[in-house]
Amino acid sequence: MEDTAVRVPIKDWADGDKPREKLLLKGKEALSDAELLAILLRSGTRTRSAVELGRDLLFKVDNNLIELSKLSVDDLMKFKGIGEAKALSIIAALELGMRRRATEMPVKKAITSSRDAFDILYPNLADSRYEEFWVLFLNRANRKISVLPVSEGGQSGTVADPKKIFKMALDQNAASIILCHNHPSGNLSPSDADIKLTRKMKEAGTFLELPVLDHLIIGDEKYYSFADEGLL
Repeated sequence: MEDTAVRVPIKDWADGDKPREKLLLKGKEALSDAELLAILLRSGTRTRSAVELGRDLLFKVDNNLIELSKLSVDDLMKFKGIGEAKALSIIAALELGMRRRATEMPVKKAITSSRDAFDILYPNLADSRYEEFWVLFLNRANRKISVLPVSEGGQSGTVADPKKIFKMALDQNAASIILCHNHPSGNLSPSDADIKLTRKMKEAGTFLELPVLDHLIIGDEKYYSFADEGLL
């Protein structure tokens, strides 16, 4: 049976229901994710409002904004009603949100827990579809010197060269380091290779008097800490 329901354009909605007007009247917290996306999209299609188009996007990623942020321009343009300009607006907005998160922690704050390290490292890996290895370099006060990438691999692994990592640490004049890599699958359990590498790095760090304080495995908004689990 053909659907004969008439779609009411957003411009004909009550002011309290229009995304932009709702934002002005009630504040950003009152808007759903789909309504916020609708503001970015600005318009829908002949048969779908911008809000409905936002809901369609979220449905495809199981209402997970992290998964949405991983979509490329080409991925987004596969949705009917989303052209290049709309796709770029979505990607830019999500990237700004991620960068905002990265700047929330003061640069000079001492790293005293795995959570502190995660908050610094996560923005570098949140959107990656491939496994990457990064290192957080710390000074003697356990404050961040820098965060640098070491390698990028495929969806199931990457290679981290201990000699390269410790050379980078010496070049940074670091007093200690925290290792980090991501599991794009979301499974945070360390592999045998992860465990062997961590032990090898710990032994080398002890010899060089440049300790490895932790090794984090990062997934979607979650992490596994070798130090917290007693493996360091």
